[in-house]
Amino acid sequence: MKTGTRLLLCALFITLVTTCRVNAQDIHFSQFYEAPLLRNPSLAGIFTGDMRIQSIYRTQWQSVTVPYQTGSLNGEFKLPIGTGYDYITVGGEILYDKSGTVALTATHVLPVVNYHKSLSDERNMYLSLGFMGGIVQRSINRSLITTNSQFDGNEYNSSLSNGETFNDASYSYFDGNAGMSFNTQIGSREDDNMFVGIAYQHFNKPSNISFYSVPTDELTPKWVYSGGARVTMTNDSYVTFQGDYSIQGAYKELIGGALLTKKLDDIDDPQQLISGGLFLRWDDAIIPVAKLEAKPLSISVSYDINISQLTSASSGRGGFEMALSYQTYFQHNSSKNATRCPRF
Repeated sequence: MKTGTRLLLCALFITLVTTCRVNAQDIHFSQFYEAPLLRNPSLAGIFTGDMRIQSIYRTQWQSVTVPYQTGSLNGEFKLPIGTGYDYITVGGEILYDKSGTVALTATHVLPVVNYHKSLSDERNMYLSLGFMGGIVQRSINRSLITTNSQFDGNEYNSSLSNGETFNDASYSYFDGNAGMSFNTQIGSREDDNMFVGIAYQHFNKPSNISFYSVPTDELTPKWVYSGGARVTMTNDSYVTFQGDYSIQGAYKELIGGALLTKKLDDIDDPQQLISGGLFLRWDDAIIPVAKLEAKPLSISVSYDINISQLTSASSGRGGFEMALSYQTYFQHNSSKNATRCPRF
């Protein structure tokens, strides 16, 4: 790829991560690209391989309060369908989040299906449409609740009622997400690819999402706009750009950055690679990332350096994340030697 094209792509992604302001509401990860189904169900299967299993663990705000702990596990299986170059991906995601002094806990179990329609017989170019939906359960530990009602005039008195009137310490609801993405090869190199996607999350507007059983309480839908590109720099290195911009009611979040990857062995079919890079969550955190791959396994770590208004309390200490990934081909009916297949 010509140097001018590389510089143009770099400029586009730098613009992406420096043009908007951010706040956050839903579960999020700094290594958001390691949880593709959380971004957009139509990103399921947009990888080089037939099967991918990924997990992330995040702990945040340990320096400020009871740490928030979040985990994700997702699996994707990509299979050819029909007699052309179309594919289908099936899989799912499990999310776990525990936050705050009263141990507010959320568990998501979300199956996914994604159809990839080939748009070209000459190069990898796909339009994908994905759906993900399942059950979400939220719970709270009532024994950890303390309120002003338990102040007896002199001090806190645990024998007094906390004044909370809700009956159930847990509730559940159905949540649905849909998305579309476009994935294509860049130039003549099969390994150089890009994608753009848009997702509409919580499209069913789950209601009664309250411990007080208030029917009018609804989960606000969220729009997520995603993009990514992998660009060869030299024979033994490449850069991967990733970015997301999400809007959920009054809340907005913009995160993006890049990883530089160095091949450590075979240039044409590397099995060992090392990556390093930097991401930015606008008005919130600077995120250095390091990744080591020994195919089919990879491990990556990142740390949020807090730059928000909470810096004075957090001393810049945000959240630590670790991600593990297993990505491979099937022995039979594989896309490894296929003429066309979705990849990134």
